[in-house]
Amino acid sequence: MSAIQYDIDSQNILTLTIDMPGQSANTMNGAFREALTDTVTRVRADLDKIKGIIIASGKKTFFAGGDLNELFKVTREHAAEFSTMVNGLKAEMRALETCGKPVVAAINGTALGGGLEICLACHHRVALDDDSIQLGLPEVTLGLLPGGGGTQRLPRMIGLEAAFPFLMEGKKVNPKDALKAGIINELASDRDDMMAKARAFIEANPKCQQPWDQKGFKLPGGAPHHPAMAQKLAIAPAILRGKTKGCYPAPEAILSAAVEGAQVDFDNGSLIETRYFTELTIGNVAKNMIGTFWFQLNAIKAGESRPDGVAKETFKKVGVLGAGMMGAGIAYSTAVRGIEVVLKDVSLENAEKGKHYSEKLLAKKVSRKRMTEEEKNAILARIKATDSADDLAGCDLIIEAVFEDSNLKAKVTQESEPKLVANGIYASNTSTIPITQLAEASAKPENFIGLHFFSPVDKMQLVEIIVGEKTSDETLARSFDYVQQIGKIPIVVNDSRGFFTSRVFGTFVNEGICMLAEGIHPASIENAGLLAGMPVGPLAISDEVSLTLMQHIRDQSKRDTEAAGGSWQAHPAEAVIDRMVKELNRKGKAAGAGFYEYPANGKKFLWPELASLFSTDRDASAVKLQDLKDRILFIQAIETVRCLEEDVLRTVEDANIGSVFGIGFAPWAGGAVQFINQYGVRRFAERARELAGQYGERFTPPALLLEKAETNTPFA
Repeated sequence: MSAIQYDIDSQNILTLTIDMPGQSANTMNGAFREALTDTVTRVRADLDKIKGIIIASGKKTFFAGGDLNELFKVTREHAAEFSTMVNGLKAEMRALETCGKPVVAAINGTALGGGLEICLACHHRVALDDDSIQLGLPEVTLGLLPGGGGTQRLPRMIGLEAAFPFLMEGKKVNPKDALKAGIINELASDRDDMMAKARAFIEANPKCQQPWDQKGFKLPGGAPHHPAMAQKLAIAPAILRGKTKGCYPAPEAILSAAVEGAQVDFDNGSLIETRYFTELTIGNVAKNMIGTFWFQLNAIKAGESRPDGVAKETFKKVGVLGAGMMGAGIAYSTAVRGIEVVLKDVSLENAEKGKHYSEKLLAKKVSRKRMTEEEKNAILARIKATDSADDLAGCDLIIEAVFEDSNLKAKVTQESEPKLVANGIYASNTSTIPITQLAEASAKPENFIGLHFFSPVDKMQLVEIIVGEKTSDETLARSFDYVQQIGKIPIVVNDSRGFFTSRVFGTFVNEGICMLAEGIHPASIENAGLLAGMPVGPLAISDEVSLTLMQHIRDQSKRDTEAAGGSWQAHPAEAVIDRMVKELNRKGKAAGAGFYEYPANGKKFLWPELASLFSTDRDASAVKLQDLKDRILFIQAIETVRCLEEDVLRTVEDANIGSVFGIGFAPWAGGAVQFINQYGVRRFAERARELAGQYGERFTPPALLLEKAETNTPFA
C-alpha cells in the first residue's frame, strides 16, 4: 500500500492523501520518498486532465517531519549520498510546485518541520481553526535546519526578519497566529469546510505560480542588499553569537543559508540550504541533541524508569507543606493540572502568601489572553491555604517542602503523615538529605520517597525521584505517575547525599568559586561558564541559590557525615563562601549583595571589589580559556560517572536528561555522559588526568571511566 493515496474526482481535482501504513504519524522517510516519486510521475502523466491538487493527511496530525532515525545514522562518509537524496526529495516537491496547476495544503493537524515545508511548497494553505494544532520549523532545537526548503520559502513568503524567529528559534504557532504571520492563507471550521475552501481556491486560480517564480519578484521587507536590511544583517551574526556563544552551529547555518539563498534564484538557494543541512546532520552537536532530546527523552516519557506491574494512578488531592518559593511553585504546578491542593504553613498568613504566588502567575496569563478570568478562578479555588494539619486529611500524596533541616523535616513528617489516605505517599522535596535518613521519621518508610523539584517550579520541567532503601516499587511507580500527571519530566535515582543533580550542581558552583580563590578574574570565570554552554556562570547561580543556603547544606552534610563515622573532605571553595558570608556580609541575591551587585533600578553586575579581594600574583595571561571551560564541564561529567559507578544513577538516559533539564549542563553536548561519549571516552580520561595533575585530585578519573577508557567504549 502506497504512503500517498491518489484520487482524481469528477471535477478533475486530485487529492493526494498522505497516510503512511504502520505509522501513527507521517514522516519523511524512505517509504514517503518512494511514494512521492511515484506520485509525481503519475501527476506528470495526468497533468492535462488535472485541474488542481489538494495535499491532505490521513492521520490526526498533518505531518510530523523528518525521520530522525534516518538522520541520526548519517555520518561524514554518507555526506554525498545524503545530499543527493535530499536534493532528490526537494526536486519532487519542486515539480509539484512548478507544475502550473494550483496546489493547496489542507492542514488538518499539527505540521512541524518537514510537514510545514510540504505546506510551504503549496500555493495556498488552509488550516483547521484549532488552537491545539502547532505549525513551525523546530529543527534548530535538535541542532538542525529546515532542510526541505524552509530556509528559502519562508523568507520569500514573509521576509527575512519575520522568518528568523521561526527558523532560528524554532518558534511554533497555532493556526490563528500562523494566519497573522502570513504562513497560512485561510482558517476552516471543520474538515468539510477546509476541503471546500481548498477546492474554491483551485476553481478561482486555474493557473498558479509561486511569487518567487514570477518575473520581478521582490523579497518582502527587502533583499539582503537593501540598505535597511543590510544594516540589520551587518550586526546579526554578532547578536547571534552573543546568544549561542559559539556552541550551537545550527542558528548560524540557518542565518547563512537564508541570507545567501535570498541573493540567488530559488533553485540555487535550495542547493545552498542542502549543503548547510548536510554539514549539520553529520556534525556532533546534532547527534548529541537528537540522541538526548529525542530518543532518550522519549524513552523516559514512555516510562522506561517506571516499575512494571503497578496500575497507573491518578492523583486527586495533594498536600504541600511549606508555602515558600518551592512549596508555592509545587502547589501551582499541581493545581493547574486539575488536582486539589492543600498548601500548609505555620501561619495562615504565610500559606496565603504562597497561594498568592499562583494568583500572580495566573493573572499574567489572563493579561496575555492565554487564559480566561473564569479559568484562573477555578485553578485558585483548588488551592486551600491553611495552617492546620487537619486539612491534609484525605490526601493521596503529601510533599514536604520545608527548610533543609533534618530535625524540622522529621517533625512535620510525624505531624502530617497520619492524615494521608490508606497507602498514601509521603514525599520530601529535599535537595541533599538522604531519603533513607528522612524516612526514619516515617511510620511507613515503604511509602516514603523523594520528589526533588527545581526552582522556579513553574518553569523547570524536571523532577528527580529519589528511592530510599525501603521505598517500594509501587510507591516509585505511583510517584512517577504523579510527576507525569503534572506535566513534568521524571528521572529516577537511588539514594545518596545530594542524590544526582545536587551533587553535580555542587561541583559546578564549587569549581567556579575555587577559580576565584586561585585569583582568576571573576569576569573570566563567568564568561568561561557561558562559553562552555552553561546557561549562567557559576558565581551568578551561587548568588541565586544563596551563599548562606550553600553554607547550611554543607554544614548539615558535614555533621551527618561525621555522625556516621565518616571524614569530611573540605573543598577549596568553602573558605571563599565563609569569607563572603561572615567577613564581607555578602550572602547572595536575596540579601541584595553577593558575588554580584543588585541595584534597585538596573541590571546586576559583578561586585567591583571582588577581583582585588581574591586576587593573587598569578599572571593573568597564563590562564587558558580552554582550561577554564574544560574544568567547568569535566568536573560535572566526572561526578556524573561517579554517580553511575555508585549506582546512584540507574541509566545513562536519566544522567543526560537530568543534567540538562535539572542543572543546565551544556545542552549542545546532549548531557554530561554524552559529553564524554562525543569527546571520546579514552581521550576524556586522558584529559581528566591532565586536569587532575594541574588542579587537584577531584579531576581524577573514576574506576568506571578508566574501565571504559581501556577499550574506548562509550557509555550506553
